[in-house]
Order: sequence, then C-alpha cells, then structure tokens
Amino acid sequence: MKSDTITKYVLLFSSFIILLVSGGMIFSLLGDAVPVFEKFGWRFITSTDWNPTEGRESYGALPFIVGTLSTSILALLICLPMAFSTSLFIAEYFKKSAFSSIISSMVDLLAGVPSIVYGLWGFYTLRPFIVSLGLDPQGYGIFTSGLILAIMIIPYATSLSSEIIAMVPNELKEAAYALGATRMEVIFNVILPGARSGIIASFILAFGRALGETMAVTMLIGNANIIPTGLFSTGNSMASVIANQFGEADGLKMSALIAIGLLLFVITGVVNFVGKFIIKKLS
Repeated sequence: MKSDTITKYVLLFSSFIILLVSGGMIFSLLGDAVPVFEKFGWRFITSTDWNPTEGRESYGALPFIVGTLSTSILALLICLPMAFSTSLFIAEYFKKSAFSSIISSMVDLLAGVPSIVYGLWGFYTLRPFIVSLGLDPQGYGIFTSGLILAIMIIPYATSLSSEIIAMVPNELKEAAYALGATRMEVIFNVILPGARSGIIASFILAFGRALGETMAVTMLIGNANIIPTGLFSTGNSMASVIANQFGEADGLKMSALIAIGLLLFVITGVVNFVGKFIIKKLS
C-alpha cells in the first residue's frame, strides 16, 4: 500500500472520529435535556423564572443567556481596539525591535494563563479598584466580569492577529512603498486587505472563548439569577450557573442545567457559522 493511500485513510479516520465525538456530544446533551423541554417547552428559553424548590420547580434560561452575551460582547468591544493596535505594533511598526519581542513574549505568556488566575486577580485587585472609582458599590456585575474577560482574550486575539499580519508578503508592502505610499496607506490598503480574514477569525475565536468562560466570570459577575438591567448590575452566565449548581443538582434541575449547556453549544456554533460566512464573503 502506497504511503499516500495510508495517509488518506489516516486523515479520513481522524475526521470521522471528530465527527463521531461531535455527534455524540449533541446526542447526549439532547437526550438529557429532553425532560425540561417536555415540561416547559420553548418557555424554558424565554422565561426569567429560576425556582428549584421541590414541588414548585420552574426553570428559565433567559437571564443566563443575556448575562453570557452581555459580558462576552462587552469583552469583545474592549478587546477589538486593544488587540488590533498591539498586533500592528508587534508585527508591523516595531517588528524588529527588542521591545516588540518582549511584548510579543508577554502576550504569548498571558494567552496561556489559566482562567482561574485571571479570576483571582480580578477578585482581589480589579474588583476593589472598580469600587474605589465609585463605578460599582460592590464590584460585582456585568462590567467587572466583562472587563476581566476582555483582559483574558486580548492576548489571545493579539497573538493570532500578529501572526496573520506578519504573514502578509513583504513584496507587496515593498511595492507599495516604492510607489510612494505612506505607512498608514500600506496598512489600510495592503496589510489589512491581505490579513482581514485571519484577523476576523482571531476575534471570532476570542469571542468564542469569552462565551464559554466559567471560573473568572463566576467569581465576578455576582451570580444573581436575574436579567441584568445595566452594566453595573449583577447577573449570571450560562457557564457560571452550571458550575455553581451542577454539584447539587438532580432530576429536573439537572436536565435544566444540561439544557443550558446545550444552548451554549448552539450559540457558540452559530457564532462560528456567522464568522465563517463573514470570512468567506471578505475573502
């Protein structure tokens, strides 16, 4: 058997395993989530009531969906200008300087820091700082958790974006400079068109990480099962409510938590699908 045939079957087998695992996850989550959907139907997604009291059980996922999207979108809005600027600094403006190498190394280091470390830092440093500024009386809420999420995903998006920007062929940039283009014109007319698909992909991946973040958000969001009414309101996310209540859950409550996990899976999938559609249109 030829080596290319062996390689073909190995790649086919690996792809099949990925498909099998993904299908198994969806099938398992759907099966365990059925009881709560049978009892509450679509009201489970639109309801704000979360009452685990036996005999009066009522479960609604809307507060956690809103909390997840609020913190993640806020984190992405903060991340966009910071990560984009830093990636340009590393990969284009000062790419051959020692300072750029130091910044790049620090970015890579921070991108790999476990989320619990960010959560501890946010709880003992960031939260008291926000309270001292008078922004939030308790330091718990959407703003604080969104800010810590932004700090978490900025190094991640920066690292990926800088790699993509560095891959733009030097010949294209040198040709533009030879025609008299300024540094800003080269960035907006050569580098960004050549790297925009990869840059968008890096921010989509960073947004996906923010959506599923658990420990850092759990320590800072306030863990209140209500729809947040503002940036400085407490709330809860889909991942944090699962982390907080899964250990003591059983029966219908367990089904509700698994259904929330399924919804988070679906939301992440939709974000990735939309991201791929945008990348395809811009390519």
